[in-house]
Amino acid sequence: MDAISAIILGIIQGLTEFLPVSSSGHLELAKAILGDQTVPKESMLMTVVLHFATALSTVVIFRKDIYKIIKGLFSFKWNEELEFSLKIIISMLPAAIIGVLFDDIIETFFNGKILLVGAMLILTGGLLFLADKAKNTNKDVTFFSALIIGIAQAIAILPGISRSGATISTSVLMGIDREKAARFSFLMVVPLIFGKIAKDLLSDDFSIVNINTSALSLGFIAAFITGLFACTWMINIVKKSKLTYFAIYCIIAGIVAIVWSF
Repeated sequence: MDAISAIILGIIQGLTEFLPVSSSGHLELAKAILGDQTVPKESMLMTVVLHFATALSTVVIFRKDIYKIIKGLFSFKWNEELEFSLKIIISMLPAAIIGVLFDDIIETFFNGKILLVGAMLILTGGLLFLADKAKNTNKDVTFFSALIIGIAQAIAILPGISRSGATISTSVLMGIDREKAARFSFLMVVPLIFGKIAKDLLSDDFSIVNINTSALSLGFIAAFITGLFACTWMINIVKKSKLTYFAIYCIIAGIVAIVWSF
């Protein structure tokens, strides 16, 4: 993979990881459009690097919240931080279980299945449209809603379903405050991303001949910087109830992907 393609993929990952338009779906579409001819393991290594970059940007944006979560976990007494930490753990369980039990099946979905990506993008668009019409409230995330949001995140493993779109929309449709929904959505995925990266690095042989370290570095930098911008932008978008624009985009992108697949 050349440097220009790596930067393009990095920007796409940085934007779409936080914006409700499916990062996995757009990476698959971008690889198809760019004619990605890299071997599967090299392509997977680039995906791992880009996801690490956006996870790191999330840590930077929410560093104070993450510190409180860690502090709450090790306080060994019931307080607001410990309660929030337990909700994060509960929300992670569905995706973690699905990832462990069906990892091989899931990987088959990320093999240029553009028709699937298109259909799931249209589904994401419909979900965002419904969420944007929901009334705003001041409700907090409960233990039950954390589980439901976690199930939405597990379903969003499919390429084309936006993880942030699915989790934020599910939260808003359950009446959770929009800003709290966005914050919870971004924080709940950080441990999962780092866990998935560790699993991929341990289980896959990335000793590929002629790895383009410059391309990997440029992709990482592009994803990290873009991710910092997109994460902050997305929180403001959710607060201002402007998800309909992304719903329209996802539906159009989904239709284009379906046509492209034929």
